Amino acid sequence: MYLEHYGLKEPPFSITPDPRFVFLSERHRDALAHLLFGIGQGGGGGFVQLTGEVGTGKTTLCRLLLEQLPENTRVALVLNPRLTSIELLETIGEELHLDLTGKRGSVKALVDALNSYLLDAYAKGLRVVLIIDEAQNLSLDALEQVRLLTNLETDTQKLLQIILLGQPELRDMLARPDMRQLSQRITARFHLTPLDANETAAYLRHRYRVAGGQHLPFTPGAIKRIHVHSGGVPRLINVIAERALLGGYARDDAMVDEFTVNQAAQEALAPTARRFPPKRLAIAAAVGAALVLAALWWRPQSPPAAAKASTTATKPAAAKPVPKVDTPHLHGAEFAQRVSTADAASLPAWRQLLTLWKLPAEGPAAATAAACTPSISPGVYCLHGRARLDKLASLGRPVLLHLANEDNDAWALLLGADAVDVRLWLDGTRFDTDRISLEQMWAGEYAALWRGPDGLVAPLSIDATDASGEWLRTRLGITEANVATLEDVRQFQAVRGLLSDGVVGPETMLALSASDEGPRLQRVLE
Repeated sequence: MYLEHYGLKEPPFSITPDPRFVFLSERHRDALAHLLFGIGQGGGGGFVQLTGEVGTGKTTLCRLLLEQLPENTRVALVLNPRLTSIELLETIGEELHLDLTGKRGSVKALVDALNSYLLDAYAKGLRVVLIIDEAQNLSLDALEQVRLLTNLETDTQKLLQIILLGQPELRDMLARPDMRQLSQRITARFHLTPLDANETAAYLRHRYRVAGGQHLPFTPGAIKRIHVHSGGVPRLINVIAERALLGGYARDDAMVDEFTVNQAAQEALAPTARRFPPKRLAIAAAVGAALVLAALWWRPQSPPAAAKASTTATKPAAAKPVPKVDTPHLHGAEFAQRVSTADAASLPAWRQLLTLWKLPAEGPAAATAAACTPSISPGVYCLHGRARLDKLASLGRPVLLHLANEDNDAWALLLGADAVDVRLWLDGTRFDTDRISLEQMWAGEYAALWRGPDGLVAPLSIDATDASGEWLRTRLGITEANVATLEDVRQFQAVRGLLSDGVVGPETMLALSASDEGPRLQRVLE
């Protein structure tokens, strides 16, 4: 879109944690050193704790750490800690590829299997590390189970090194009197803070240079405004800078000034977020989808040259804002009550999703779709998985979300999203709620539909010459004269926040289809 205008090879301010774009400030270098130190302690250490405000780069550092691990290290990475203690043990076992046959559901059997694996790894000179991201979401029971895992030891060494990554709430949790046993086992603590003004400028230049740019198009005043609006939080810097580049492109500006940055911040950030200091931006974790939606609002309907000649061409016909006049907003308690009283059957939500895709929704069609087999009909595919809301929002497609609380569980249809709110269809009604309330009821389970050539089977072969190969190459932007490579697939996956393994599996196929025709998420107005 704007890449050619600014002489870029790829987007410089994507919010995915791509290690190529990592900018290590002094604080980040210290944090990485703490993590490496913790692993370097081998079994001799206890816990390593890394905390930081939303968007300060914890997940990026984690991925950078994974790339620098010694060859004799085995890692269990837990990304969704909203688990019971038994589910947590099962997840650790799955990450370490343990045989859990007959052991699921039993704490003793799972711990015994893990202890056996750790003793065997110790005998082979291997180090085993457990990394838990978003650790502030661990329940107290799960956190206690994690503490008990440090009791797995020999006479001289701990067998499992544990790294906890989390928001500042994790520090508060571990400061509780009943958590003192775990807190005393933390051997290294580090807290990430936002970038200062000079680091913000260096961060912008670094990412722009990695993306192929020669001269940063932000004026000195614009850089200062980016720092002020973002508070030095890297994720918010990315969101504002990306939106400002889109605004500058739409105006055909060679340089982005303070006015454009102010307007970008106003449109991309939540008003409530801007009224508080960065250290209180609890909702900033949800801002990733704003970047994708902002790109939709500024998408030109003609090639870049024509768009520059006509300002009307930059206004898309699709993805218009949907007024909230007839859409009620349910706050946390109201939303929880709606989930508690909703019909637990999934078929109504599936019928709504099928209708959006203009597919048969009556009779056995909904039941067939609800089974969510990889192919539910010719050219129509289904994916049942787990993801964060930002990743689903980046696809721009309506999807089904499995909601649950203590009283009930139900399937809701995600119709729209922005930086603060989501729009849902649940049990026959449509309403908005804030993203924080949603994530308290949703553990990441989703179901999505997508279209493609008939007969697609995951994983796709990158060198296929049939219709599936042509479909893959077209969506990767590869001309007929060339063939897809593993690097092409990895770059596509990295940009979209997927596991960059070069395998065209179900999630990658879903992301590849995101630009095709079909229903789109709505923008939820403030």
